[in-house]
Amino acid sequence: MLLFILKMAAEGGGKELNEIKTQFNTREGVYKLLTHSEYSRPNRVPFNSQGSNPVKVSFVNVNDQSGNGDRICFNVGRELYFYIYKGVRKAADLSKPIDKRIYKGTQPTCHDFNHLTATADTVSLLVGFSAGQVQLIDPIKRETSKLFNEERLIDKSRVTCVKWVPGLERLFLVAHSSGNMYLYNVENTCGTTAPHYQLLKQGKNYSVHTCKSKSTRNPLLKWTVGEGALNEFAFSPDGKFLACVSQDGFLRVFNFDAVELHGTMKSYFGGLLCMCWSPDGKYIVAGGEDDLVTVWSFVDCRVIARGHGHKSWVSVVAFDHYTTSVEDADPMEFNGSDEDFQGLHFGRDRANSTQSRLSKRNSTDSRTVHTTYRFGSVGQDTQLCLWDLTEDILFPHLPLSRTRTHTNVMNATSPPAGGEVAGDIVNNVSNNPSTNDSGANTPSNSLSSPLPRSNSLPHSPAMTANNKSCAIASGVSKFATLSLHDRREQHQETDHKRNHSMGHISSKSSDKLNMLTKSRTDPAKTLGTPLCPRMEDLPLLEPLICKKIAHERLTVLIFLEDCIVTACQEGFIWTWARPGKVVSSF
Repeated sequence: MLLFILKMAAEGGGKELNEIKTQFNTREGVYKLLTHSEYSRPNRVPFNSQGSNPVKVSFVNVNDQSGNGDRICFNVGRELYFYIYKGVRKAADLSKPIDKRIYKGTQPTCHDFNHLTATADTVSLLVGFSAGQVQLIDPIKRETSKLFNEERLIDKSRVTCVKWVPGLERLFLVAHSSGNMYLYNVENTCGTTAPHYQLLKQGKNYSVHTCKSKSTRNPLLKWTVGEGALNEFAFSPDGKFLACVSQDGFLRVFNFDAVELHGTMKSYFGGLLCMCWSPDGKYIVAGGEDDLVTVWSFVDCRVIARGHGHKSWVSVVAFDHYTTSVEDADPMEFNGSDEDFQGLHFGRDRANSTQSRLSKRNSTDSRTVHTTYRFGSVGQDTQLCLWDLTEDILFPHLPLSRTRTHTNVMNATSPPAGGEVAGDIVNNVSNNPSTNDSGANTPSNSLSSPLPRSNSLPHSPAMTANNKSCAIASGVSKFATLSLHDRREQHQETDHKRNHSMGHISSKSSDKLNMLTKSRTDPAKTLGTPLCPRMEDLPLLEPLICKKIAHERLTVLIFLEDCIVTACQEGFIWTWARPGKVVSSF
């Protein structure tokens, strides 16, 4: 009888652990899944995702006078959909897509709207494909404007990421699984023969070429970055820097106009799959096959923290601009366009909201906590994690270890010496001077005065005396200094979905990592250096929440003003209403 009771208890616990969550609690309140706001294919049948590219979602606001100007685009298999997005206001009507396209012989892999030119009557949408082409379409007019790399003479590999160059109406950047990026102008043709290139700039593990041609043609520039696929890139909030993550496990940050490498970071092991910038451009979070989220300082060019909560590869990371609190004590300098400045100022206005002040009220110190960054991550373990990056991590009272005092080998704080070589090309083509300042407008990171500690990270009662003394010495919260091995014992972590998963990482695991990761860059030479600090040399963040929200791997995480949007590989896009944002008539 006792065995039967124990068996039932174990089964019940496992069922609760694997239960799909429809709401979750944070300090600011309850986030609720709005089942009537689910977007998918019109038949709502789960998509057989085997062998298909990840589902991606893009948003644009067309300034519709009706007050419902949000539009959503998503790809599922060979299909591409364009709908009015009603969010938390009304239920989704899947019977009336504005545009629907089904492709043969190739699949859409990524897409991006041009927010500068979007109106209620027209919108420019770039779509990348698995066979290497890029299409420019107008889903409102249901027109196809142009097809780039149509004959696959520029690159035959899958398009992994496509984005418009910030502040410009005609230039866009495309990344491929070949490890190359190409800069295009929508006004130029691609030519009938394969392009010839001449070297423009070369550095450690990257090179940039211009297209050698009698007449102007695409691509304007070809970037070759790292080894293996280039998985994702993103421009900094001011549009001056470009960060990209590759299958070789490196994050690389470039001054886009000057084509200079600003700084770099290496994953603990495996490839990096995703990255994002903080709203003020001071930090980058990256995730990938080491199951970790890694926080990198743009100013100091070093890793400042890692976070562990996922049990498999991290597929998407994103900052929540609406709960991030960044005060004006150390403002980011701006020499960009008015739109850039207004965007940052808007972020600071949001910091005065009730939600963003919650971290201040929860401080263990009587003084005000000035900085709290909120970011999220989703992974192939079907879990959503939310994280808080607080001042006790950003500005520790005392150095954590010797690795904190090292300077980056790239000497990233020095001004670029190559001049604005790519900037000249970009500006000559675009006739837009808004991006021709290549200076690294970054504030100094002063640690002259001690800053308060925050209780945004929970304290663990299971800490050893050694861990406590380490936490006191380092000035970070107790839980942030627990070793990963200790934490895994507490949580009784079990099955991992991937053979490449992180496993039990400790200070003695470098031999195992060397066996798992074989590349031209020897992990043993980077582990323990500023490129890739050891686990015990950094604060280890715990997620605020970590919830299973899907049956299939998650591929989308987008923070909007009144909701969070997620999507899984089955083709379902979910809306999670923020606390107090559920419309009563829903």
